[in-house]
Amino acid sequence: MKNLKTAPRIFGTDGVRGRANVYPMVVEVALALGRAMGKVFKRTHDGKHRVIIGKDTRLSCYMFENALISGLCSMGVDTFVLGPFPTPGVAFITRAYRADAGIVISASHNPYYDNGIKFFSSEGFKFPDAWERDLESLIHTPNFEEDLPKDCDIGKNAKINDADGRYIEFIKATFPKKRSLKNVKIVLDCANGAAYKIAPLVFRELDAEVFVYGCQPNGLNINEKCGSLYPKNLQRSVVAHEADIGIALDGDADRVLLVDEKGSLIDGDVILAICAKNMKERSLLSNNKVVSTVMCNLGVINTLKNWGIELIQAQVGDRYVIQEMLENEAILGGEQSGHLIFLEQNTTGDGLVSALQVLRIMCEKQCKLSELAAAVELYPQFRVDLKVTSKPSLETLKSVTEVIDAVKTSLGNSGRVLVRYSGTEDICRVMVEGPTQSSVQRFSRQIAKVIQEQIGQ
Repeated sequence: MKNLKTAPRIFGTDGVRGRANVYPMVVEVALALGRAMGKVFKRTHDGKHRVIIGKDTRLSCYMFENALISGLCSMGVDTFVLGPFPTPGVAFITRAYRADAGIVISASHNPYYDNGIKFFSSEGFKFPDAWERDLESLIHTPNFEEDLPKDCDIGKNAKINDADGRYIEFIKATFPKKRSLKNVKIVLDCANGAAYKIAPLVFRELDAEVFVYGCQPNGLNINEKCGSLYPKNLQRSVVAHEADIGIALDGDADRVLLVDEKGSLIDGDVILAICAKNMKERSLLSNNKVVSTVMCNLGVINTLKNWGIELIQAQVGDRYVIQEMLENEAILGGEQSGHLIFLEQNTTGDGLVSALQVLRIMCEKQCKLSELAAAVELYPQFRVDLKVTSKPSLETLKSVTEVIDAVKTSLGNSGRVLVRYSGTEDICRVMVEGPTQSSVQRFSRQIAKVIQEQIGQ
């Protein structure tokens, strides 16, 4: 175990994340995070504080949950646990309970052996960088003894027994009351993750016929060849069941990808465009602006422009999308990966809310998902994800910059190149857009080969 006083940074682009039982994802850090949060609360105001804690279905969630509870309660903070619960649901319950903060134990779309801890404010937004730096500084200079409460003021822990029902009703309320999903056939893949109980109930209570996959979590199979990262089985199942739509969630249900009735995959870029157009038609799109990231497909950008919609590009990561949304007074934003944020419904990406928005459009227009998607032009795009041993600045890797410059020259104005490190995994992502699918595949692999030689695992 590392000395917390001398350990490196623990927060990444989305909370703390890493391999379970390997620093920083160890119980000592979780315990210290709970205590640090309690110390921060004591600075703000006296009296009792409360924190909501949810998790996904990973085996390691149990130990982190108990460590966080111990740390918080030792500082006099009351904790309320939800059990396995979607990340956006934790944001909702945090607001509903008027809690001081919410904590999610999840590594989202990562394999079971990873885990993470992320935080929501009392308003349901992810902690800003400054708050995370504050917690980190307290962990690196641990001095909690002087803030420990009297033995009679230690915090209590309780289970919120009606959380599932509350969140289900909240989700259903985002779908028009006078409409139902009767005669709509849905194939649903819950990635053996946090929404395995809630998601099927939402669609069935709205009268849809639902075929369910990825709803038998065992602690080790979250995101394993299922969910939004592995949609091929869902695509085949939609065709086999002659369904109207396929819905693929990730492990914590804050992102969604869709499959149309023909078995074609509909990513977050296209979902964003479909919803943006519909909101503009209904005069509901604030300032005719939406927010996406630098990964957004150029075809989507041009399609939105032709529809009179301005697209603002943020850094990759839903927290940065939301930040740009708030600064530009936009109420719709999203990522190609399937994080879609409807700020008038929830304060973070919500896969179930997003799926229901598209289903509403399909029902109101009485059209198929493939017809909605056909209105959105996509440029050929190809991405390679490489596992790396380290993350040096790409500018310091001469052979890498040379091959990137060569590809950019070959593409000219007909495409673009984006090479970046993942903020949550030891991965370098290479994405190329261009005039043909064969050319972008060739260029992406050409760049990836050089990166592999330099820093690949």
